[in-house]
Amino acid sequence: MKSDGMYYRMMGNTGLQVSVLSYGFWATYGVKDSLLQEKGIEMAKKCMTIARDAGVNCFDHAEAYGNPNGEAERLFGIALSELKEEDPEKWRRSELIITTKIFWGGNGVNESGLSRKHILEGLDASLERLQLDYVDMVFCHRPDPLTPTSTVVRAMNDAVRNGWATSWGTSEWSAAQIMEAIWFAKSEGLEPPMFEQPQYNMLHRQRFEQEYFPLFKEPYNYGTTIWSPLRSGFLTGKYNDGIPEGSRPTQEGYEWLIEDLENRKREGQIEIVKKLSEYAEDKFGCSTAQLALAWCLKNSNVSTILLGATKPEQMEENLGCIAVAKRMNDNHLAEIDLILGNKPEDWIGYGGSGARDIRTM
Repeated sequence: MKSDGMYYRMMGNTGLQVSVLSYGFWATYGVKDSLLQEKGIEMAKKCMTIARDAGVNCFDHAEAYGNPNGEAERLFGIALSELKEEDPEKWRRSELIITTKIFWGGNGVNESGLSRKHILEGLDASLERLQLDYVDMVFCHRPDPLTPTSTVVRAMNDAVRNGWATSWGTSEWSAAQIMEAIWFAKSEGLEPPMFEQPQYNMLHRQRFEQEYFPLFKEPYNYGTTIWSPLRSGFLTGKYNDGIPEGSRPTQEGYEWLIEDLENRKREGQIEIVKKLSEYAEDKFGCSTAQLALAWCLKNSNVSTILLGATKPEQMEENLGCIAVAKRMNDNHLAEIDLILGNKPEDWIGYGGSGARDIRTM
């Protein structure tokens, strides 16, 4: 199924309109053999162009992406610079939303975490690799148990107010940690975090649908950029019969995915994916990947989904999920929930239902 035009959602309280599909560079560029050096730059340009032509305006990075760390940012910076020379109008900076994340910078004791020193030095290094004066969104890639929230908020506030980023957010922070950061910032007159980058997909939904639920409402209106919507490729069905050559688990530094796949096999998740594949073909005539991405899009609390395509044909296929999402209705979602068997209970508050009742009309 082909692409059906792009749609946009607001990124929390930033005022930014972000395409519902974004292009992410995790575990691909600067990692896979086919995406190193010049080959990586050329493939990035091809996939970025397909995405941009379809209306994608957001490109996601982190100082940790690539081997060595930061290599994905470097390749993107070169690719973007060349694309801007070839077509300045299409790649004008005012229409692009470019992100990065800070936490894992290097091997030194002060080259990771969320100290003020590393946040500012890490962001400066990312900007140099990306060949940019600023990023639109910068994330704290993980919570740092060794650095007080107040220190993190003050450092991120300075990054924003000095013009190195236009807004900041979190990634894989708990709802309690996010709220602490927001209210500390508000009490001190500082810039609060405005968005989260969590994992969310058909097989990993508890935190997003339950724990984070109040963050999506007033007064927070927290935005989201979703990573691993295809569960590292598992929801494409390509691992149903083993691990394909050249896939992520075969890359250096990503061997942990092999054990993850074995765990999923033992939990019966391969059988679930096979059922999803049959459902996708029967109901929509689409691929399993398109079904999984469309399912994510149907959640209005998803601001944008990160695509990890490494080939033009993968990018084209992924973009086709919008047409599937437009056809997907509540009945389809209920049928998919029956296949998945993992729908969380509706959020009813941190205290649960409690022991108090009221007789009312």
